[in-house]
Amino acid sequence: MKSEQEEQYVPKATAKRLPVYYRCLKKLADTGVKRIKSQEISELTQIPSATIRRDFSHFGELGRSGYGYEVDYVVEVFHEILNVNKIINIALVGVGNIGKALIANNFRRDDNMKITCAFEKNEEESGKILSGVPIYSVAQMKSVLSRENIHVAISTVPSEHSQESINMLVDSGITSILNFAPGRVVVPSTVDIRYIDLTGEILTLVYYDGKLLPPIIKNK
Repeated sequence: MKSEQEEQYVPKATAKRLPVYYRCLKKLADTGVKRIKSQEISELTQIPSATIRRDFSHFGELGRSGYGYEVDYVVEVFHEILNVNKIINIALVGVGNIGKALIANNFRRDDNMKITCAFEKNEEESGKILSGVPIYSVAQMKSVLSRENIHVAISTVPSEHSQESINMLVDSGITSILNFAPGRVVVPSTVDIRYIDLTGEILTLVYYDGKLLPPIIKNK
């Protein structure tokens, strides 16, 4: 039977902020900080204190009004929620410039999360080993992912071929996908997919940058 904490609905926006809170509080705990208030967390994370308090409220009584939060306790709670110690092996599809950069970096900040295999349509790339990561032909995807028991994947395939890439991943048992192609694809309801849209993010930054500029005064 699931506990109340496990059954509690957590908004996606809150879930996305949990790693930010965890990293911030873990760093504080490592430096000996014992207690902190939401306003102080806000200053460190640039997340409004009201949002922090609302996010934390989804996980029970983590703190007390006027007192703040016991850092070690909140770190322990978020450590369990995020399952930080779980080993996560990740498959990568598309060994172009972005794919190669991801393999070269390979989550250096997290020892429990690694790209362990990659797939490429270009047969000239298959059979190679890049920064310790073997590159396979896409034809080998299902057998390799089944053998390695991998359920998380990153796709860097361009938009025009993204749906085909995602279909192959889903057919191979992948249930969580990070897609670097901005175009939306169709996946079953049992598959969680997130998008990295670099162009869209830059355009958003440019838009808000313009909003922050002083108005142009025209000469009469």
